[in-house]
Amino acid sequence: MKISTVIITYNEEDRFEPTLKSCFEISDEIVVIDSFSTDKTLEIAKKYKAKIFQNKFIDYGSQKNIALIKAKNDWVLNLDADERVSKELKENIIKLKQKHEMNADGFLINRKTFYMGKWIKHSGWYPDRKLRLFRKSKSRWQGRIHERLNLNGEIQKIDGDILHFTYRNITDHIKRINRYSKMQAEDIVRKKTKFIYLRFFLLPPITFIRFYFWKLGILDGFPGIVIAMVSSWGTAMKYMKAIEIKREKKI
Repeated sequence: MKISTVIITYNEEDRFEPTLKSCFEISDEIVVIDSFSTDKTLEIAKKYKAKIFQNKFIDYGSQKNIALIKAKNDWVLNLDADERVSKELKENIIKLKQKHEMNADGFLINRKTFYMGKWIKHSGWYPDRKLRLFRKSKSRWQGRIHERLNLNGEIQKIDGDILHFTYRNITDHIKRINRYSKMQAEDIVRKKTKFIYLRFFLLPPITFIRFYFWKLGILDGFPGIVIAMVSSWGTAMKYMKAIEIKREKKI
């Protein structure tokens, strides 16, 4: 089992090196697909002997599919530039690499997020299982944002966490949600989603209730209420922007 670790990047110098350091031991190659960074991202990648390819960013699914094409090994570990491989996960991947036969075609991995100075244990953010170790010959990414890996094969689970050092602060969180909401709004219009006005009124408060109460965000303290409120705001934004697009195009 040889693994190509693939990472897409854009101006990640402040958090990229710990990502590379965490996966270097278990990677037979590291492939970086960069969207023309202007900081020291590529300089850091070169320190870890990464194979670097630059491609204009269109959407997350497309960028990650390019990474699959560039990876030379069939087994791929997909990481984001703000993620790290935990010690337990690394140890279990090393054990996998020592096996002569592999029954699975992909492995689900828990992702644990660090936000506002603490590890989030609820709020719909944990265990947040992601299909991140998989055979590329049986897989393809779909989706512009919150992309999803479609895998035609058997999926198992592997112990250990991907450690996610996500939004740098609340401002970064809001900025990113605002950026994503435009793409989500375009998808809503493209798919001709019905009852947009009703969704705009009903779904934001439902989103807050879902994250804060049903997903137990209340147990995450102040970060939990921030997650619920920003998620609710993001839901409102994507439908507001969808309504705006439809009005502008007179659809």
